Amino acid sequence: MHRWIRLVLAAALVLAVMTPASGADPLPPGGTFRDDDGNVHEGAIEAIAAVGITRGCNPPVNDRFCPAQSVTRGEMAAFLVRALDLDPSGEDFFSDDDGSVFEANVNALASAGITLGCNPPDNTLFCPNDVVSRGQMAAFLVRGYGFADNGGGDIFTDDDGSVFEDAIDRLATAGITRGCNPPDNTMFCPQRPVRRDEMATFLARAGGLDPLVPPERCSILPADNIWNTRIDDLPVDPNSAAYVNTIGATATLHADFGAGVWPPGSNSPIGIPFVEVDADQPEVAINYTAYGSESDPGPWPVPSDAPIEGGPDATGDRHVLVLDRDECMLYELYRAFPQGNGSWNADSGAAYDLTSNALRPDGWTSADAAGLPILPGLVTYDEVASGEITHAIRFTAPQTQRAYVWPARHFASSLTGEQYPPMGQRFRLEAGFDISGYSPEIQVILTAMKRYGIILADNGSPWFISGAPDDRWDNDMLHEWDDIPGSAFEAVDVSSLMVDPDSGRVGG
Repeated sequence: MHRWIRLVLAAALVLAVMTPASGADPLPPGGTFRDDDGNVHEGAIEAIAAVGITRGCNPPVNDRFCPAQSVTRGEMAAFLVRALDLDPSGEDFFSDDDGSVFEANVNALASAGITLGCNPPDNTLFCPNDVVSRGQMAAFLVRGYGFADNGGGDIFTDDDGSVFEDAIDRLATAGITRGCNPPDNTMFCPQRPVRRDEMATFLARAGGLDPLVPPERCSILPADNIWNTRIDDLPVDPNSAAYVNTIGATATLHADFGAGVWPPGSNSPIGIPFVEVDADQPEVAINYTAYGSESDPGPWPVPSDAPIEGGPDATGDRHVLVLDRDECMLYELYRAFPQGNGSWNADSGAAYDLTSNALRPDGWTSADAAGLPILPGLVTYDEVASGEITHAIRFTAPQTQRAYVWPARHFASSLTGEQYPPMGQRFRLEAGFDISGYSPEIQVILTAMKRYGIILADNGSPWFISGAPDDRWDNDMLHEWDDIPGSAFEAVDVSSLMVDPDSGRVGG
């Protein structure tokens, strides 16, 4: 059978069998993956997941899609083999994919004539770990789906002379691509790497798959909350230099989170852990031992084995954070101790309706010194892996002022000098600070520090950045930013965003 006939039949088969049935089970809130909520490509990601084209990016759990990561040529082979239902091949076409988890997919792709290799004219290599450019992606899809009409050619202005120009024109004529510079869409950006979320949309369109948009997952506070608001264009606070000098202009950033335990041999994970529960988690009594008059009463759905900051033997803050996404509630305890009957004793605690912008009563503490929630400010592995952090980050300073600024509600100091930063003070990494030399994951965090900033939430070591422990962290990588001094930060005046002192909602 001629290759073009086989390809056309494969495309027809995809169109016939890969559109999800209307009677498919409804998607759970937030959908299949945890890291694509709100992504413009989420519907396409769910569509290709429903027909088995993607399984996720973190096997064996596969609860993440890694939408911002670039697609490798090996991953591209797997996507297309699943999408086109290609037969396996017994032939070994390339010499550089031995041992690759994608080798069988690569051989199937080559057998179908969809890939020629990456080192023409010999084409003895496939380069499975190289990223796929948009031009290469066009060639893969055109060969795989048999798109023949180029619409007369020269659809985009930036691919003249590209070896992929004809494939790009065919892809555009088929309605699979609209361009890379909306709304004009006069350009295709053929040399730019393809992200995984973009590839999902290309594959869904090529396969005739309707987007599957899941019900909204409970978010960590509303989108218009001050925690989730960019502050990169706000004015510098008049006391910025004094605040930075007091915290430590030469003191450097430190990731107060990571993998494993510290000290070695202990049962103390590095960071502030949290646990997610569902509606079936039983509620238990919460007994306050110090600040009950400023705490929210139980019962709360806190598991008896909920992780404790510092581990079960800790003598420090012993924070316990519980996220109930079914009810969209967050529960946080300070100096929490589990009791034999399933209840918990704690110095203080706060419950947050995550659909609300309401702040705690003025002057009240929480599980944190500033009267703020803790979880919204933690750096988590999953969000870094997704390629973007879209909230402010919690940090500590050795000395703070006997004052607090919006959105904080509480102070924890007797110092009155104006050189001391108040609780709730927002800072940001200066826009001109060069982050290009850091690992991509660190760049994600530093970019968030530029856009969303960091919020002073507790007394502690200077510029200690809060995050959740996770065994997937690379501790050596987290030490890369140990060379960033406090002088690289500036305090920010966010008062112009406040519409109500008792609300975290920002003004338009």
